[in-house]
Amino acid sequence: MMKEIPREERPYEKCQRLGPKGLSDSELLAVILRSGTSGVNCLEMASQVLKLAQPPYEGLLGIYHLSLKELMEIPGIGAVKGIQLQCIGELSVRLAAMQAKESLVFTRPETVARYYMERFRHEEQENLLCVMLNTKNQYLAERVITTGTVNASLISARELFLEALRNKAVNILLIHNHPSGDPSPSAEDDAVTKRVAECGALLGIPLVDHIIIGDRTYYSYRECKRIQ
Repeated sequence: MMKEIPREERPYEKCQRLGPKGLSDSELLAVILRSGTSGVNCLEMASQVLKLAQPPYEGLLGIYHLSLKELMEIPGIGAVKGIQLQCIGELSVRLAAMQAKESLVFTRPETVARYYMERFRHEEQENLLCVMLNTKNQYLAERVITTGTVNASLISARELFLEALRNKAVNILLIHNHPSGDPSPSAEDDAVTKRVAECGALLGIPLVDHIIIGDRTYYSYRECKRIQ
C-alpha cells in the first residue's frame, strides 16, 4: 500500500520536492491516477499500465495505442481514469506537434517530417496526405487521400488535383507513413510519386516533394534528388 512508502518518496510529495522531471514514468502516471484501489496503490497501477503496452509501442508511448477497454482491464482503472490516460496520450502528441510547427518550412523536408512525425508515426495504417501550398509554399489546406495501403491504382489523381484547384493550390506536397517504422520507399510509393508528379507537371501544379514518415526517421524524394 502507499502508506508503506516513506512520505517523501510518494509520487505526489516527490513531485513537490523535485519537480516532474525528477519522477520516473510510473511515478508521473501515479500522480495523474491519484488513487489506487483495494490492495493496489496508484504506483503499482501505473506500472501495470506501462507493462500493458506491447512492442513496438512500449512504455509511455504505448499509452497512445491502448484502447479504453484494454485500460479498464487493469484493476482500479474505470472509465474516468481510462479516459484521463487516453487524453494524456493525445495531449503529448499535440504538444510535440505544436513545438515542431514553430520551425515548419515546407521547402525544408526535415522540418515537414518533424511536424508530421508525431501525427503519423503512431498510426497503425498507412495514410496518404496531400498538403496544398500557395505561390510562397505556404500552407493552404490538406486532405487525406487514402487510408490503408498506398497503392497507385487506388489513388485518383483527378480527385487529388480537383481538390488542389478548389483550394487554389500552386504546389502540392505528399506525406504518408510506414507503420513498420522503416521509411524506405516501396515500388508502389515510387509509382504514386511518378504518377502524381507527371499529372502535376501537365496541370501546372508541381509536386514539390513526397515525404515518407517512419519511426523518428523519414525519406524525402526531393532530398534524394528523385523529384526536381
